[in-house]
Amino acid sequence: MTRYIIDCDPGHDDAMAILYAAKHLDVVGLTTVAGNSSLENSTRNALAICTLAGLSLPVVPGLDRALIEPPLDGAYVHGATGIDGADLPAPGYDPLDRHAVDFIIETAKAAPGELSLIAIGPLSNVALVLRLEPRLAGWLKSIAIMGGSTTSGNRTPYAEFNIVCDPEAAAIVFGAGVPLSMVGLNVTRQAGIAERHIARLREGGGRVSAVMADLLAFYLAKMQERYGTPTAAMHDPCAVIPLVKPGLITFQPLPVHIELGEGPLRGMTACDSRPMRRDHDQPGASRAANCDVAVAVAGEACVDAVIDTILGYDRP
Repeated sequence: MTRYIIDCDPGHDDAMAILYAAKHLDVVGLTTVAGNSSLENSTRNALAICTLAGLSLPVVPGLDRALIEPPLDGAYVHGATGIDGADLPAPGYDPLDRHAVDFIIETAKAAPGELSLIAIGPLSNVALVLRLEPRLAGWLKSIAIMGGSTTSGNRTPYAEFNIVCDPEAAAIVFGAGVPLSMVGLNVTRQAGIAERHIARLREGGGRVSAVMADLLAFYLAKMQERYGTPTAAMHDPCAVIPLVKPGLITFQPLPVHIELGEGPLRGMTACDSRPMRRDHDQPGASRAANCDVAVAVAGEACVDAVIDTILGYDRP
């Protein structure tokens, strides 16, 4: 049996990921981190999403900053609250009076080998957990990450937002020895929310679908304004989909290095996909693979799966 904690910074696409995961997986809690917006906003947004959908998942706040980096935020896409575009309900309950790091450690320790993390924000909480409790690397079943890219970035030419928010945290996680999967921009950009998907939600006629339609309309408009794309990349749910429908995203085991130097490459997920043997006595040999990296996606099928799930919240 696998249980999941979602480490997140809601976020429009985080909201979709939470709703999708909660319908299909045994989610035992949400931990929040500063990223798309402040920790306060991320925590409130997580509670509001759960309240909207009638979920009672524990929400546990974590780090309000990166390990080293000065704060970044995604207001240019997600708005001042981190999830602008709709009137979300006031949170119907309070966050737990604990720290996310303690919550993750205690949950993993209680059932070694049964807990997996779904990390869809900066990796600050996850890195600190692994540093404070080295045994966690053996207790965790896996970590599914939305972050990085095998091609170009979005926050910088080479780095994806979640990774560049806290590159040192990412380096800790990718070097910890936990089974990892990484779904990056090279895949998530091919799973796009379009006007027709928003129309489907509006036609659903229920409260959850209507609010999500408004949120995604705001998100699509912002993505079109910033990137000029006809669709809004459905980033975070793509980390969850392989756990539910494994055939929709294809992975390749690769060595992934997190670039920590100063300059334009900082935060880059350097994926070594050279078709060569990884014998360390060869000149220029690759390191051993440390991550299953997403390399292909059935984008339309992924989006349909998530939209269908959101519509299901309004059905008896």
